[in-house]
Amino acid sequence: MPHPSIVALLEAGPADAPAIGAPEGTKSLTYRELVALARRTVETLNSLGIGRGDRVAIVLPNGPEMASSFLCVAAGAATAPLNPAYRTDELEFYLGDLKPKAVVLEAGQESPARTTARKMSIPVLELTQNRARGAGWFDLAPSAGAGSKPARGGMGEKDDPALFLHTSGTTSRPKLVPLLQRNLLASAENIGRTLGLTRDDVCLNIMPLFHIHGLIAATLSSLAAGASVSATPGFNALKFFGWLDEVRPTWYTAVPTMHQAVLARAERNREVLSRSRLRLIRSSSASLPAPVMVEMEKTFGVPVIESYGMTEASHQMASNPLPPRDRKPGSVGIAAGPQVEVLDEQWQILPRGEVGEVSIRGPNVTPGYEANPEANAKAFKDGWFRTGDQGVMDPEGYLRLTGRLKELINRGGEKISPLEVDDVLSSHPAVAQALTFAIPHDKLGEEVAAAVVLREGMTATERELRDFCAAKLADFKVPRKVVLLAEIPKGATGKLQRIGLAAKLGLS
Repeated sequence: MPHPSIVALLEAGPADAPAIGAPEGTKSLTYRELVALARRTVETLNSLGIGRGDRVAIVLPNGPEMASSFLCVAAGAATAPLNPAYRTDELEFYLGDLKPKAVVLEAGQESPARTTARKMSIPVLELTQNRARGAGWFDLAPSAGAGSKPARGGMGEKDDPALFLHTSGTTSRPKLVPLLQRNLLASAENIGRTLGLTRDDVCLNIMPLFHIHGLIAATLSSLAAGASVSATPGFNALKFFGWLDEVRPTWYTAVPTMHQAVLARAERNREVLSRSRLRLIRSSSASLPAPVMVEMEKTFGVPVIESYGMTEASHQMASNPLPPRDRKPGSVGIAAGPQVEVLDEQWQILPRGEVGEVSIRGPNVTPGYEANPEANAKAFKDGWFRTGDQGVMDPEGYLRLTGRLKELINRGGEKISPLEVDDVLSSHPAVAQALTFAIPHDKLGEEVAAAVVLREGMTATERELRDFCAAKLADFKVPRKVVLLAEIPKGATGKLQRIGLAAKLGLS
């Protein structure tokens, strides 16, 4: 059974064991200290007129203070973590949409977030870190005087909103997703169960903490298991193996682009790998190419667990299981918490082997988008949430994604899954990374193109790659344009983004 609230989850942890740590020799914060910090933070918020259901935006760099402020604010209010790299116009949109009662910022630091909060008359809460007391310990003080009594004070309960995140919409206005405490707690328990997490586990978090993957998969799932998380300043391929040696984690979770960057440096860090105590590696938030999974397992000597997550599901929906059960390269695994099915357009469950829209229902799923009846009518019905992903379930219940429905390339009426073309290109020995996307065509509407990064020291021409695809794919699926790049542009969370790539590369 999931814990009844976030503070109850923290109180259930081993009081004097480490909860949140950080690299570079920083003292860890224990569960007892984290509970005290959460209670103190909620008292501070209440004294400023901020209580349960009220929104607090958090704009902080990655690290233990970002992790602890999320947990402590979410214990008695609703958090809204934002990317600190956002520009002023982006912050104006997100803060305008969220309407927070306050914004948490690093004390004394001038930033676009501070400028925007000032312009929008949003009160600022100054966060001062105190690493001497432990990784993640902070003091929170208002930049102005205390407010009135909140409508609902005290510690939050399971039906209170805990986290607001926007979907990463690239073609339309991002939708605002409210997640309740019970949604987050259910997901954290599901992840812990899937990975067999125990109090002995240590997670190295390299994911951004303004993203559901880092917040729930790395941080909250660790604490739900009574384990610990080491919060790094963010992904850095050059520092990764140093952190592996110092922190001695038992697992880490990341997006495929991060895994590929780590893999590229693994050979020169053989010694570190030989003494690592990793027992698993988790991959989520984008499709992990099957050859990369196979190579990672060979290099690290541990199972690579590909999982399938989404903001609306408080992250995890399906996952490949731990050994001795099968991990299937190219599959996102079996249902891992919620009920997962493939539905047709009439919301009916399709038989296994038939392609349709991946849909889920369960306690980790958001009640619905905020103030968006049109999107809710399309995506939610009878407890089901339609993910927007196309997929197929095999006879054993393993799910394979065949593409985002809005990313399918429509070439004169012929629908092409970019993932299928990615898989073929990724199997070429000279290809390190491949991303298939649509480019405009005056007669067909859309044509197939691909961006490719070659392996270090290897060569292949556009013609060779197109010929390679032609031997394995129907003619209409073969990319008409292959762009060789040193690096494929990525989004803020490290994910590769198909939509808008043609314009970025000047092909539109």
